[in-house]
Amino acid sequence: MPAPEKAPAACLIGWPAAHSRSPIIHHHWLHRFGIKGGYSIEAVPPEGFAEFVQNLSHHGFVGANVTIPHKERALLLSEPDERARAVGAANTLWYDGATLRATNTDIEGFINNLDACAPGWDACAEAVVLGAGGSARAVVFGLLERGVGPVHLVNRTADRARALADQFGARVAPRGWEALGELLPRVKLLVNTTSLGMKGQPALEIDVGLLPAQAVVADLVYVPLETPLLAAARARGLRTADGLGMLLHQAVRGFELWFGQRPQVTPELRALVEADLVAAR
Repeated sequence: MPAPEKAPAACLIGWPAAHSRSPIIHHHWLHRFGIKGGYSIEAVPPEGFAEFVQNLSHHGFVGANVTIPHKERALLLSEPDERARAVGAANTLWYDGATLRATNTDIEGFINNLDACAPGWDACAEAVVLGAGGSARAVVFGLLERGVGPVHLVNRTADRARALADQFGARVAPRGWEALGELLPRVKLLVNTTSLGMKGQPALEIDVGLLPAQAVVADLVYVPLETPLLAAARARGLRTADGLGMLLHQAVRGFELWFGQRPQVTPELRALVEADLVAAR
């Protein structure tokens, strides 16, 4: 009698990774679809990452999410698509036959969350993005793909902003922090990709009162759920998109690639993750 087929399983690879809420998200969807599968956290140090990824299927996984500090290295150990190459980082791995492929779903996570929270946001001509790290790369790629530009990349370290702007071309303009007073009154989208305002980090000191009344404010931070930036924007009556929404939306395509069903981000799922975040405070 043949052995029963093993249920498909995916994982999150990071170092550290215990803080992730991804298992809550994927187990919720597995239950909703009635799929006998699993999703686990695999804490893999940098020196063990290559071996783990190159033998992902032997470890029992059909695919994986990749988080800090492994996103850039994942590109070298897989066949990345255009998005992952453009961003310079991969956060989702899956098998296409025997080939391990990679993509970056942070882009669609950010864009789809904006679509859900602030329909019509992409009518804006100009945007300000704070930060010049990996998350900023994904955000800038998504904005340019939707036809937004110029994108003003504001970072305290000018060289990092200039290097990222050079990668994306003339529609991205590196600017210093001192330029915000001039930029904010004319842009309709402000995105924070820095850790400023996160629990345990310095505050993000920025005057949202300078933004136009039709502006949208997005913050990739989701601990706390409502950052001081979002609280100030909502107090002004501006539309907002938070980091938890992006986290939920970026998980959709990975689940589809691994388990063959496309899930939805629902209020029920958001409430589940919110409750876990509140309980952990």
